[in-house]
Order: sequence, then structure tokens, then C-alpha cells
Amino acid sequence: MGFTVYEMTYTRSDLIPCDIECVPFDKRYFSQYMKIYNECFYDMRKALDVKPYDFLSTYDQIADKTDDIFLLLNGDDIIGSVACYGNETDDLIVNRKYQRKGYGKKLLFWAINHIRHKNSDPVTLHVAEWNQNAVRMYENAGFTVTRTEHIR
Repeated sequence: MGFTVYEMTYTRSDLIPCDIECVPFDKRYFSQYMKIYNECFYDMRKALDVKPYDFLSTYDQIADKTDDIFLLLNGDDIIGSVACYGNETDDLIVNRKYQRKGYGKKLLFWAINHIRHKNSDPVTLHVAEWNQNAVRMYENAGFTVTRTEHIR
């Protein structure tokens, strides 16, 4: 079967107005994070036949990445999350009950600003062509496709 993934790049060096504040990942949120993560990626993984469809199952899978994962919270409820690995943003997820309210874009802007506080190198991300809503959001935010890769 196979599928297409876009590498997208954001080259502007200025900060973007952003009205949210994310906090570093805390292990006590893992079970909630795992549920949201799997819900966000399940449909795509199933449509693209990437098994297991529920990928995240143990804390060990992210234990060495938690310094780079950030949460947007409403009390103890995770609104969403984004990871920043060097100049790459990854795993931007929004809890289903908070979707369609602009949090994805806010998390993206927060991640760009977080990276911009370190340097002005291009910010990159990877997104499956299948996820056209995300592709449009990234393009509207100023990202452009810089590379296309076919997986499998």
C-alpha cells in the first residue's frame, strides 16, 4: 500500500502572538496523554494500515522524550500537547473535546515560539498527506512543503 509524508518548513524568524502557555510533560498525565494520543492518530494509522493502530501503550515508549513534550492544560485536563525536538515540532495533538476551537493552531504557534527562543533556524515538521486538515493548518501558518517521501 504505502503513503506519502510531507516534510514542511517554516523559515520566518519572528515570534508569533500566542496566548497560551504549555508546561513540561509530567508522568502523572501519562494515561490521559496515551488515550488522547491514540485517539488522535487512530483513524490515520488505520486508514494507512500502520499497525498497531493504537501505537502508544507504555510510558517506556516516550520516557526518553518527555523533556521535549509539552502539555496545554485546563486544570488537570489535557487540552493538547506538542513535542519540540531541536528545530522539529512533532506529535501535535488536541483532545477530542477541545477540537475545532483553535487549540491546534495555538499549540503550533507556541511550539514555533519555543523553538525561536533558542534559534532562528527553519522549523520543520512531518505530516502524512492523508491528514489534509493538518496540512492546511500548517500551510496557513506559513509552512511550505520542502520534501515529499513515500513510505513503504
